[in-house]
Amino acid sequence: MVDKTYMTLALEKAHAATTYGEVPVGAVVVEANSGRVLASIANRVEQDRDPTAHAEILAIRAAAKELGRPRLTECDLYVTLEPCAMCAQAIAFARIRRVIFGAYDPKGGGVEHGPRIFSQPTCHHAPEVIGGMEEGASTALLKKFFAGLR
Repeated sequence: MVDKTYMTLALEKAHAATTYGEVPVGAVVVEANSGRVLASIANRVEQDRDPTAHAEILAIRAAAKELGRPRLTECDLYVTLEPCAMCAQAIAFARIRRVIFGAYDPKGGGVEHGPRIFSQPTCHHAPEVIGGMEEGASTALLKKFFAGLR
């Protein structure tokens, strides 16, 4: 039940992203042993004019800064969409303990689809992965956003 609380926070961030024209993806990094939220961020690709400003990357950066170290070994990442290959690599380098995501991404995902980064022999660290948490809400938010662009 605790996981759902953090995923709800990620969904709130994703929803807020739509108000400034961003693809609605939200990410939350939580210190596992204390439950402290270290970062809660949405995509800022358009806002920052930065193709790497995915919610996961921004959340990892903020959490590392908050903890004062580059390794987030005792942290969990909640994200509303399956991480892409770039974000999956950042997750591996940060040594995130668990990744919990909402919607699966057959086209751009890098965890359960596409390159399956964590399954590669060259991957430095493979976190525990839980997919499909709040999948319906995450998918609906993305579909609504993209329908509005058409």
